[in-house]
Amino acid sequence: MLSRLTFLQKPQRPSDPSTRTIDVAGRPISLTIKPDSRARRMTLRIEPGGKALKMTVPLGLRQREIDDFLARHEGWLMTRLARFPRNAGLEEGRYVQLRGVAHRIERTGKARGLTEAIVIDGESVLRVGGSEEHLGRRLRDYLKAEARKDLEYSARTHAATIGRRINAITLKDTKSRWGSCSHDGNLSFSWRIIMAPPYVIDYLAAHEVSHLEQMNHSDAFWTLCERLCPKTLEAKHWLKRNGAMLHVHDFG
Repeated sequence: MLSRLTFLQKPQRPSDPSTRTIDVAGRPISLTIKPDSRARRMTLRIEPGGKALKMTVPLGLRQREIDDFLARHEGWLMTRLARFPRNAGLEEGRYVQLRGVAHRIERTGKARGLTEAIVIDGESVLRVGGSEEHLGRRLRDYLKAEARKDLEYSARTHAATIGRRINAITLKDTKSRWGSCSHDGNLSFSWRIIMAPPYVIDYLAAHEVSHLEQMNHSDAFWTLCERLCPKTLEAKHWLKRNGAMLHVHDFG
């Protein structure tokens, strides 16, 4: 009977990813290893939010070589992961970024009421009503609404500047890209960009609007993008350094 059960199990292909938990300076973190026949070397990256690692390795690589690679890069991992808080839970007293400013979360204690950003004794605060179990969802809905307001304004302003028409704007929670533009004029953005400084939000809008005229990343595209958003280079650098941090919180 045992041999029959073993036979019925789906065999693992050499290219199937495997997942395990590793310890980085006392910090357990999930690591997914993906063998790839096209890979010529090992690559390791920290997933947005710092909650997991992804490693791509050449097909057939021995486990010992993978372990040696991880050991050599432990210092790099320790330095990079130190930027991400170990406990990024959403609860009263913790902080969430809004337009580049840290806002302390404060529950009103009331069953109803709109989420609002206010200043109390010089401190930026996000006041949230409703039960504690709905805190994450209420914060997400508020941030998403604020993102739509800012991105709609910037994108349509930039589109009017170059005489282009936006068909529709949608907001998503994507990790692989901050925005996209389709050939029929549909723009899509990650609402998490609202946690970045205003000039970064404006850059993202200008970037996708520029694709309405240049569906590429040619020199002409970047010239247009910089014309719409003079802080394009600065915003690109900010996203490269800090973009992954915008995925720290799980809003549920």
